[in-house]
Amino acid sequence: MIKIMKYGEVPSGEIFARVTPTVDVASIVGEIIATVRAEGDKALLAYTEKFDKASLASLQVSEEEKAEALAKVDPDFIEILKKAAANIRRFHEKQVRQSFILNEEDGVVMGQRITPIERVGLYVPGGTAAYPSTVLMDSIPAKIAGCGTLVMVTPPGPDGKVNPVILAAAEVAGVDLIFKVGGAQAVAALAYGTESVPRVDKIVGPGNAFVAEAKKQVFGTVSIDMIAGPSEILVVADGTADPTHVAADLLSQAEHDKLASAVLVTDSMPLATAVSAALEEQIEGLSRREIARASIDNNGKIIVADTLAAAIEVANELAPEHLELCVDNPFDYLSSIRHAGSVFMGKHCPEALGDYLAGPNHTLSTGGTARFASPLSVDDFVKKTQYTYFTRDALQRVADDVSAFATKEGLTAHARSATIRFENKK
Repeated sequence: MIKIMKYGEVPSGEIFARVTPTVDVASIVGEIIATVRAEGDKALLAYTEKFDKASLASLQVSEEEKAEALAKVDPDFIEILKKAAANIRRFHEKQVRQSFILNEEDGVVMGQRITPIERVGLYVPGGTAAYPSTVLMDSIPAKIAGCGTLVMVTPPGPDGKVNPVILAAAEVAGVDLIFKVGGAQAVAALAYGTESVPRVDKIVGPGNAFVAEAKKQVFGTVSIDMIAGPSEILVVADGTADPTHVAADLLSQAEHDKLASAVLVTDSMPLATAVSAALEEQIEGLSRREIARASIDNNGKIIVADTLAAAIEVANELAPEHLELCVDNPFDYLSSIRHAGSVFMGKHCPEALGDYLAGPNHTLSTGGTARFASPLSVDDFVKKTQYTYFTRDALQRVADDVSAFATKEGLTAHARSATIRFENKK
């Protein structure tokens, strides 16, 4: 059963405690990465047989496999994928940045060019669930940015095939290459390249602890989006909220993972007890009830604050991945939210809307990193390159200032590079 605690009456360590996975996977992942670097496709095939129980003749998903998969997917679901893709595209097109140029001063031109990352790797989880939504959320911003090649990796089933809905989503999103490999070995393949898998410049997408650790270890060789932890939802609700709705929203994240956290912060003790009862009633009817039960019992909490303003401050301190404002007039409170990955406004905006259909990205910062990190966006798939041009006269106007600055830092070669052009020549 979920824990109920009164804010101010229990230690802050209990209020703000976070889920911390206890398994140390660093050495295991390091060995996998080293093996993939040394053995390439041979290692990928061996790991796929070991971890996914699939014996593959080829790592790449063929055009025939794509066509076969599309034929198996309900046409109505493909239309839903297309509708979601259109919403995601419409939202993310507003994020596109423009290059700029400044030439307001005589003889000086400065600017910034926006260019897409050439090759992007997309990690799509398999295992306990298939997430076509992740394919759309990670691919479409990259396409809008103009990235040249999108390389998707995802683990196959024991039959050696990728879940058809994953391939359908990849078709809708315009993914270029797809490989049947998952786990840390897939991240290694994207970072360093193998005979089949091309090396990429950036890796995005969620995964388990092994995938997250692999992304951490290859960072620097390639760029990554973030180190994502277990899913999180925090609901801020007042006493007028429907407890059955709040419970359903909490369970929408609890069913993701036993380490997921579902938190309610409210100014109403009657709502707190009603939500607790609703959770117990609803959890038994879930297809993933064992996972949800572990999440709610071990990581769930209901925090009762004196006021709604205090409840929002608790939310800011926790900086959740998903934040629901289940209150009347939610826009009155939006400016008070300083730290959250994505905010869902009002009593008719469940977090699941953001997972699938609304349009804003669902790849979000976890573990309190919303204090400084942002959702996945078009910005993640572009580079910014600065440039500067000075004429001789423009340089001469500032050469002494550059020299003085460099001299203060003890860098005399820097200083002379600015003034040498104006020394008298014999």
